[in-house]
Amino acid sequence: MKNLKIIVEKIQKLPPSLRGEVENYIDFLLNKKQKNKKRILRQDWAGSLKDISNEYTSVELQKKALEWRIK
Repeated sequence: MKNLKIIVEKIQKLPPSLRGEVENYIDFLLNKKQKNKKRILRQDWAGSLKDISNEYTSVELQKKALEWRIK
């Protein structure tokens, strides 16, 4: 809490125009944190291609994936 008190004191010393910039920067940092939370790698798809594993090799599947992305 000591750090928070120091930050508040520093913000209070700023002119109002710069306080707005500080608020914008805080919003930016909070949004950045939210975006990072959304980037969790899900692996719920694992094993989904079992039924076609005998039809294609891994290289062929990579090529197919590229084709599907282009379409």
